[in-house]
Formats: sequence, structure tokens, C-alpha cells
Amino acid sequence: MNVLWVFAHPERRSLNGALRREGLRALDDMGHQVRQSDLYAMGWDPVVRAADYGHDPRERLLVGAVSQRAHVAGGLSEDIRAEHDKIAWADALVLQFPLWWFGMPAILKGWFDRVFVQGFAFGVKDARGRTLRYGDGNLTGKRAMVVVTAGARDSGLRGRGVHGDVEELLFPLHHGTLWYTGMSVLPPLVVPGADRLDGGGFGDWAACLRERLRGLGTDEPIAFRRELGGDYDGDLVLRPHLDPGRAGLAIHRRHGTAPPDQPPEQPPSRPLGQEPSPPGQVPCRSSGSR
Repeated sequence: MNVLWVFAHPERRSLNGALRREGLRALDDMGHQVRQSDLYAMGWDPVVRAADYGHDPRERLLVGAVSQRAHVAGGLSEDIRAEHDKIAWADALVLQFPLWWFGMPAILKGWFDRVFVQGFAFGVKDARGRTLRYGDGNLTGKRAMVVVTAGARDSGLRGRGVHGDVEELLFPLHHGTLWYTGMSVLPPLVVPGADRLDGGGFGDWAACLRERLRGLGTDEPIAFRRELGGDYDGDLVLRPHLDPGRAGLAIHRRHGTAPPDQPPEQPPSRPLGQEPSPPGQVPCRSSGSR
């Protein structure tokens, strides 16, 4: 596979840096081809500017429309076009970052803001004029996996933990960004207690990362519902016969026959984030996706 590794941490000597080295070594051993976007090392500018699109700053900047025109005309700034080339080349994306203030670092958010422009990652229509998103679109067929470290302990990142369910914290990225653009999203690798991890703990998580990367092309993705799959009505509301009486983020995952590249999934036996890890086993998969 061709794999793009997007890395968003300012310190190469950090836990994240060590995990990335392990991951890149594993991908090389498996015979995959890898390109990287090391955002801090690149000095990536996370701020959307008129200059990204060759736009006259004296005129009103309508980011969506202006960025789409620049994309179609080949007028996007060189750094954005370079990232588009990497994404087009890749079969899978690995997105690695520390969880800061319940989200991704600003530099990575700015990467999405500038790179996922209209016409490239969203705002695409089919021959019938339907907008292609949530499982369909230009990035359909690609896979994505998030590798994230958190200072919080594992118990605090579960359904009844004070920080909230980690899968719900990642929902805007998983569902609202990656699945929105058509990518199949693998369950994340979440490393809790990162600030207190010792050498032995690092070895366990490095092994987990290698295991997850071995399944990058074959593991079952999260079975999100496709917008055009018939599960939503004309107002984009889940039809009443599906998960009746329930609301919230978990209802946007299918528990029956899944669309292409979204294998069937059994209904969870308990709410997301409340499944315990088997005794003595390092949780290589996020708590709600095992």
C-alpha cells in the first residue's frame, strides 16, 4: 500500500516521535511505500489566507467558492497542491497527534482547513446532482487511522469517565471529516496515560501499533451509515425505524448489512466506551471498537 503519515507533534524525541519511528519501521518491513507530512518540521502554516487561492484581498473572500475555483484552475498555493498530490497517491492515511484540549493540535486542524478544499474533499456532486459526502466523495476508497496519545488514564476516557468517551471526542474527526469526505475509518489507536508511560509500557504500545498497521488494509472499518444509503430522510434525519427511541452519536453506526468496504457489525452489548479490557491484555483497539 501507499501510506501517507501525517504527524502533528513539535518534539521528535517525544513519545509520539518514538511511536512514529516504530510505525514507519513496521510499514517498511511490511513492504509498504510511505510519504510523510511532518507538520511542525515543515513549518506548516495553519491559517487560511486569500493568498492560498490567488485571491485579491480587497475583495470579499468566500472561502468555499474561491478555493474551488482555484482548485479547478490549478491556482492553489504550492504547499496545498503538494499535500493534494500526497493524498491522491495514498491508499491510506495515518494521522498521529496528541490530544490537546479535547481535540487535535491547531497545526493539524489548519492542515485540514487549508488542504481539504471544496472540490477536492467536499462539495462534489454526482450525475444526479446529489452531494457526495458521508461515505461518498473524491476520497472514497482510501482508508484512514488515527493514532492519538492522551495524558488522561484509560478509565477516564470511557463512557462514564470524567473526560467522556474517547470515541465521542474523536467523532468530529472520524465522522465529520474523514467519513464525510468518503474515507473508510479504522478504529483508532488511543494511548492513554502518555505522560506516565515507562519503558515497558512503551514496548507494549509499540507492539500494538505494529499490530494495527498490519491490518491497515484489511481490518474492518467503523461501520458508519452512508448519507445516500437510505438510512436518512430528506432532512438528513435517521429514519425512525432505525435505532428507535435512541439519539446521540452512536446511532450513526450501522449494526446490520453495511455498504461496500463497511463490513457488518454486531450491535454493541453496552454503550460505547464501557467495554472492559481483557485481564492482562493491552487495549490495542479503542474501548468501543473491539
